[in-house]
Amino acid sequence: MRVPLSWLREYVDLPATETGRDVQAKLISAGLEVETVEQLGAGLTGPLVVGKVLTIEELTEFKKPIRFCTVDVGQANGTGEPQEIICGARNFAAGDKVVVALPGAVLPGDFRIAERKTYGRVSRGMICSGDELGMGDDGTHGIIVLPPELEIGIDATKLLELYDEVLDIAVTPDRGYCLSMRGVARETATAYGLPLRDPALLDVPAPNSYGYPVRITDPIGCDRFTARTVVGLEPEARSPIWLRRRLQKAGMRPISLAVDVTNYVMLELGQPLHAYDRSRLEGPIGVRRAEAGEKITTLDGTVRVLDAADLVITDNRGPIGIAGVMGGAHTEIADPETDPETGVVTGTAEVVIEAAHFDAISIARTARRHKLSSEASKRFERGVDPQAAAAAAQRCVDLLVLLAGGTAEAGVTEVSAPSAPRTITLPANHPDKVAGVDYGRETVVRRLQEVGCDVYGQDELVVTVPSWRPDLNEPNDLAEEVIRLEGYENLPSTLPKPPAGRGLTERQRVHRRVGRALAGAGYVEALNYPFIGEQALDNLGLDADDARRRLVKLVNPLSDEEPALRTTLLPGLLGALRRNDSRGSHDLALFETGLVFRPEGQPGVAVRLPVDRRPSDAEIAEVNAVLPAQPRRAAVVLAGAREQAGWWGKGHPSDWADAIEAGRIVAAEAGVELIISADQHAPWHPGRCAAFHVEVDGEKVLVGHAGELHPRVVKAFGLPARACAMEIDLDLLEKANEGPVKAPRISSFPVATQDVALVVAADVPAADVQAALSEGAGELLESVRLFDVYTGDQLGEGTKSLAYALKFRAEDRTLTVDEATAARDAAVALASERTGAVLRGA
Repeated sequence: MRVPLSWLREYVDLPATETGRDVQAKLISAGLEVETVEQLGAGLTGPLVVGKVLTIEELTEFKKPIRFCTVDVGQANGTGEPQEIICGARNFAAGDKVVVALPGAVLPGDFRIAERKTYGRVSRGMICSGDELGMGDDGTHGIIVLPPELEIGIDATKLLELYDEVLDIAVTPDRGYCLSMRGVARETATAYGLPLRDPALLDVPAPNSYGYPVRITDPIGCDRFTARTVVGLEPEARSPIWLRRRLQKAGMRPISLAVDVTNYVMLELGQPLHAYDRSRLEGPIGVRRAEAGEKITTLDGTVRVLDAADLVITDNRGPIGIAGVMGGAHTEIADPETDPETGVVTGTAEVVIEAAHFDAISIARTARRHKLSSEASKRFERGVDPQAAAAAAQRCVDLLVLLAGGTAEAGVTEVSAPSAPRTITLPANHPDKVAGVDYGRETVVRRLQEVGCDVYGQDELVVTVPSWRPDLNEPNDLAEEVIRLEGYENLPSTLPKPPAGRGLTERQRVHRRVGRALAGAGYVEALNYPFIGEQALDNLGLDADDARRRLVKLVNPLSDEEPALRTTLLPGLLGALRRNDSRGSHDLALFETGLVFRPEGQPGVAVRLPVDRRPSDAEIAEVNAVLPAQPRRAAVVLAGAREQAGWWGKGHPSDWADAIEAGRIVAAEAGVELIISADQHAPWHPGRCAAFHVEVDGEKVLVGHAGELHPRVVKAFGLPARACAMEIDLDLLEKANEGPVKAPRISSFPVATQDVALVVAADVPAADVQAALSEGAGELLESVRLFDVYTGDQLGEGTKSLAYALKFRAEDRTLTVDEATAARDAAVALASERTGAVLRGA
């Protein structure tokens, strides 16, 4: 809501020294979000005067049409002689009154006006347009043509109200009454402790039986409808300058007198209005729900298909407007037209003014359904004062009579559903308890009365809520009004005292440790939306019966292409990998930790939890029972070089082993050792995929996979070649954790190292050989590490050599060579038994 300070002063007698910044500070303290204060006319200095165009000479020898004008500016130029000005605009004629910037003037943007020779003539000034003066859009984008009765030579800066301050207020949904000058003026008057001149306090005639007929068949959707008729309007009448300027300052474009008046009253009182050309109406005005499939052409020229839930305004032909959103094109006010032969101006001479109150929810849904947000719908969906309809209609009638020479018909139509004022019972000390401040009864009553409430009672207050505040529904709403008017800045700041022994849970600690460890290993965290579509699952190459294809669909997805919640972290990470690669970052290592959503059993419907109390444990359990499982996962994706080449060496590209190592890093932070084995699982390459298992309560449980992605997946996602990925379940890792890690005892005795090279079949996993060596070596084994893999002609086809370094150490003595050798031989024997391994060279 844009609020010109000059307009605001009409309703509140602000001190003359108060600036827009001062008012901004006061309103912000009262709880309004005043975002900016715009200084209109900043950088504009005169002389800027009214002139009359005497002659126009067309200069045709140039590429674009140019006009050499003489303009009478009276004595403003000091000589009284006509001013010679070059102008390229075409929307004015000889005899028109225009705005002239004389030499020495400075226009917004530091545009200085001086005498200069151009197009072979000397131009002594400039004929101005609204855009050049910073006035805003007037619909013409051309020269300002002033009313003919204005005196030549007068100061145009005062005439056009070019100097002003405009407060731009971001009105929150619960403060709809502030989408009007009346509402903002009320807040300003309260903030300054000054009286308010309420523009809605008008003498309104009582309704009678001979007004324009109105029939309402849906009193829930429309509980009040006022209709007034004005006849004898002068079609050639134009909106006065003050009216057009106020609309422009408020951010609206002047259109025609009748439309400008309805917009002006809407800005003033907050009540949207609509004016119908009575000659285009057929029969009584009706309000009903639309029939499915009905069509209407709205004022923007769009043909819209109506929904059965839309509230419409009708006449005998059908819909003539979408209630509270936008009127129809068939009954709009006609633009004035001048007959070229007779000079007679024709146009709308009789109007029917509609001032109605519509259901906020219905209007909001209709506006969103048709993607049609209007100034009217923004106000109706936030709450409009139902008692202001009659006053708004009267104000509109008065202005049309005054400015267009019309006559108000005596008929007054007002159809309204019976209603009673809303009352709220409030303990007088309730705001004190909410704020922790001792306000006292007198302060509470005074502040509620300033809001517009009627208050009765002593310890127990009975508060009647004003009609313009539909957001006040319970005691806490009233307490908030008292607190904000007393000043949020006056509330005491008291830091909470957390109880001792509280902190992060073990689950949270593991989550953070995993993130820090992956970041330390060179991965960059990527946060992705938790939404997915079937296409992503197709790109992953998942089978039709894969559990990851069971999706939780959203009722209102942000995108039709991603209507479900993710069952795996990989699509989001692979999308981030593709985007970064396409933008020139080819060496990538990304990770993400987050929830996935796995539906289990038959879907159910959650109960609606209460909001007036804490839900019971049973109610919470009932909601949790129908929610899908939401395990936490960690995932990484890699592409390009894992280690850059340089003076230190050749570096190496990312491969499946790096993805497996990422899984080990995550498991280590959870205090768990992974059991790694070969596997075939989409979307990984069948020959380069590893499965991760852990032991949970003595059982071997699958927790994730890692490896190189399948070439078809790489192609489907548009990824770099040989891209790799890993995904692991953090919740299962946490379950596998056997508790706090015990610090190992460091032996002071030397280590004995034994190397073995074992020849095995090419398809035997190195992890199986290592597991057998670890088990066979016994308690003396401190560590085992694979340090070489060899294949070649010396071994024969279908075999490979695996070289391991075994470290042995005893806690209480120095091992002998025989002890170390015996342990090594036992390890080799078990590896030979389980995997067929043979000592190389034996």
